[in-house]
Amino acid sequence: MADSFDVAVIGSGPGGYVAGIKAAQAGLKAVVIERERLGGVCLNWGCIPTKALLHEAGLYTVLKDTQSHGLTVGQLGFDTGKIVAGSRRVADKMNRGVASLLRKYKVEHAPGTGSFISPQEIEVQQEGQTPRRIAAKDTILATGARPRAIPAFPVDGKTVISYREALLLESFPKRLLIVGAGAIGVEFAYYFNAFGVEVHLVEMLPQLLPQEDPEVAEVLLKSFKRGGVRCYPETAVKRFKAGKGKVEAVLEGPEGKQDLTCDMALIAIGMEANVDGIGAEGIGLALERGFVRVDERMRTNVPHVYAIGDAAGHQLLAHKASAEAEVAVAAIRGEPVHPVDYGQIPACTYCQPQVASIGLTEPQCKEQGLDYKVGRFPFAASGKANAIRHLEGMVKLIFGEPYGQLLGAHLIGPDVTELIAELGLAMRLEATREEILSTVHAHPTLSESVFEATGVAYGLSANF
Repeated sequence: MADSFDVAVIGSGPGGYVAGIKAAQAGLKAVVIERERLGGVCLNWGCIPTKALLHEAGLYTVLKDTQSHGLTVGQLGFDTGKIVAGSRRVADKMNRGVASLLRKYKVEHAPGTGSFISPQEIEVQQEGQTPRRIAAKDTILATGARPRAIPAFPVDGKTVISYREALLLESFPKRLLIVGAGAIGVEFAYYFNAFGVEVHLVEMLPQLLPQEDPEVAEVLLKSFKRGGVRCYPETAVKRFKAGKGKVEAVLEGPEGKQDLTCDMALIAIGMEANVDGIGAEGIGLALERGFVRVDERMRTNVPHVYAIGDAAGHQLLAHKASAEAEVAVAAIRGEPVHPVDYGQIPACTYCQPQVASIGLTEPQCKEQGLDYKVGRFPFAASGKANAIRHLEGMVKLIFGEPYGQLLGAHLIGPDVTELIAELGLAMRLEATREEILSTVHAHPTLSESVFEATGVAYGLSANF
């Protein structure tokens, strides 16, 4: 006999556990099926532990420069084992937090791998246990994504690694090749470089962080180069050979071919949905470019089956998954709901300087033939940034004409991943330059730079 639920969720990341809780809050009987650890990749092997590692890297960088701040410290060093162990403690705490939330809202946790027997029946298999059958009126797939296997870069988990192995490294290589300069590649480049690894960061597209505004990417490139990261934009890896403890590559870019030998390579390109082993083919689930195809209400082509988060493509971001969870639950209940506006999903990269953005880039505005104004305010002109000695970067805002609505925001600098929320709210409320300029920003704060960049766009800044 199958256990009956209104909603079954396969996967417990920021999309899955939120979907389970939202269903329960709406009065539905919900179960969350998870084959590994509650919280998914984000809480256990992605967003959270990487931020713990990056925090330690940033702190170490600051401590190395204490004398210029008038401070003295004893002998400075680091213990990679303790750094990694600290990040694991944070991940463990967040894992326990998700378990506590599920209990609080009476969402059942079913450990094991869930696979479809039919669109409304799932078998859950856990090693050493009798398979369990779950009947659900509706199912939400929140199975996430994993690095795509690329034959040219065979990952062995030792000499050639993915982000998952990089998180746990307690013995750092002397020289590291990172292939791919998206958010994962850039964050690990900063992390390893901070602790003395010679990092070679290769990106086939013309800039680091290819999805970001080119001006922001250029600021990051210059900052990384000053910090010692060897950056190779617009460069392809033409040959790649990995042996025990050695990686040999031939790079080809604007300056021709270059031979490179490193101790290890981190592959940070390509993701695909986790849909194998869940009975997707048996129910006829449609995929598109490696991800589950969904409509604006997160419905797949199979009735009563929904997909959210990384499994459903678009931006592979935790907060996007949580937003889609709310849409899916509302659709299951037959409630009217606004679809997720993917143009208003913020993107954040947590290297130093940090990068955050939302909305259209300037090239996208040009491609769409929009009339717009741009305001740029450098942190070097900010009183707060000067006080805390973080002068790199800027706030760049794009306003549509003739009404002055905010079309895009692109930030690089100190704590900009916190500042982006104000601009997200402004876009959601369709704020114009008048609303931003009539909002009094506290002084001295980094957030004043949003106010000032708006003023610059219209010749109204008193401080730049």
